[in-house]
Formats: sequence, structure tokens, C-alpha cells
Amino acid sequence: MIELRHLRYAVTVADEGHMTRAAQRLGIQQPPLSQQIAKLEAIVGASLFKRLPRGVELTDAGRTFVEKARTILHDVDLAIDATRRNIRGEEGSLAIGFTSSAAFHPLVTSAVRSLGETSPDIALKLEEASTPDLIAELHSGLLDVALVRSPVPQSSGLVISRILDEEMLVALPDRHPLAVAKGEKPRPVQLSELANEAFILYRRPSGPGLYDSIIAACLAAGFSPRIRHEAPRLLSKLSLVAAGLGISIIPESMARLETNGVAYLKLDPRANLMAPLYLVHRDEQPSGALRLFADIVHREKASLKYDT
Repeated sequence: MIELRHLRYAVTVADEGHMTRAAQRLGIQQPPLSQQIAKLEAIVGASLFKRLPRGVELTDAGRTFVEKARTILHDVDLAIDATRRNIRGEEGSLAIGFTSSAAFHPLVTSAVRSLGETSPDIALKLEEASTPDLIAELHSGLLDVALVRSPVPQSSGLVISRILDEEMLVALPDRHPLAVAKGEKPRPVQLSELANEAFILYRRPSGPGLYDSIIAACLAAGFSPRIRHEAPRLLSKLSLVAAGLGISIIPESMARLETNGVAYLKLDPRANLMAPLYLVHRDEQPSGALRLFADIVHREKASLKYDT
């Protein structure tokens, strides 16, 4: 059976034109090299080299063999280099999912941008969906990693890292009595002040974590929120708020959208309403691209306003 070392031996002998010099270059003794070349010729069924008084030269069959051997060795080197680049996260592919609220957090956009700048040869697939859909796609292998707001059971065959906790804000129509007039210093809103308001929430199947947190906080403040609308997307929530159809509670990063007709107020810290951000991937050996992305997420986290 021909092995890669036989190909390297033949190419080196052809380059050097001399068995002893080829052996020195290969780091082996001359007699074993001559034996391996003779064994290779026996396998091929033809003489590859003419033995000369002061060296060797290729036969016609040898030139054909060495030409093909060079191509094979080059392809092997390319395969090894590509594999190492993949392990380092320099190439390959990565499918990243995120919920609509996570999509607007600066950490997410910053991490994806940094990954693209660090490893431009990685093919990125980005998908926005609800937390349950993202988790299902992680299990099925359609996604490699997801950034979600809702807690995920630890026994689900996934690795879950809580990246940060983000403050929540009240989003209300800019003509609402609680909205701060221009020039006035804003004050935190007590959750109990919202007891008589109509709430607009992101529908629970899409974001059960934030939905349940808001309901629980309202109950702890002494009232059950009157839910007037449930929107399929967070942007839809803000559109309904701008239309004067109710108020909502959103992650602080969404206020960066500066939607016309919407005012944002901080909640009193005693409301203890936070929007967590989780990084989730399958509990298996991560690819180089995934490992690099996770490292970038943790590194980018330290420089962001919303880090805790």
C-alpha cells in the first residue's frame, strides 16, 4: 500500500537528484530511503528513477508519478491548513439565532460585527425567531448558537450561559400624563402607578421569560395587569404604544430605536424587573467558529453599558 511518506520520499529524491542528499533533507538514513523507493517502484510496477554514477534522475514513468504526487501532497497540505483554520475559527460556517429583543441589544450586533471582522471567511447565517423556535432549531442542528431572553432548562442537552441582566423600561405614549415634559428631570416610575393602564405585551409563546417576569412583578406590586394587546413582535408593541393603545415594559436597549410617539421612563429599582440575556448551544464539542463567537461575546460584554 502506498503511503503519503512514499510520495514525499519520491518527490524529495526527484528534487535533490541524489539519494544521500534526499535522505539528509528527510532526516533519515540513505539505505532505508533507497529501500523505500525500491518498495514504491515494486508497488507501482515500474522504475521511477535511473541510477546514475553520481545520483539519480526520473524515468518517464517517474516524471508522471512525481507530478501527480506533488498534486496529492499539495492537496493534503491544503486540507490540513483548512482544517486548522476551521479549528481556530478562521473559516467554516455559523448559524446564529436570536429573539427579537436580543437582536436590538448592542452586545449582539457588536459581537456579530466583530466575528465578521475577525474571521471574514466564516459564512454566517442569522435568524430571528421566538425562544421556543430557536431552542427547537438548536436541537435539530439548524442553528449552532442562540441568544435568548427566556430561561432554558439545564437538562435539555444544551449549554446555557447567562451573559448579562438588562434593566427594563416603561414605554408609553409621549402624551401620557406620566411622560416627562421637555426640560423636566425624569423620575423612576413605581410599578403600582401602572395598575390602571392597558398593557401591551409580547405574546407569551414567543417570549415566555419576559412575559412571565412582567406579570410576576405586577402581581408583587399589588395588581394584575390588564393586557389589552399581545403583539407578535417587539417592534409591533412599540407601534401600538405610539398609537396610544396602551403602555408596555421593554428591555432598555430597545429605547435606542427612538420610536416617534413613544416616551421611555425608568422603573423604580424595587420593581426588580430585569431582562436576562442567555447564550445557548448544544452540549457537544463546539466548532472553532462557535468557540470564537462565544469568546467574542464574553469579551464584548465587558465594554458595554448594559453589562452588570
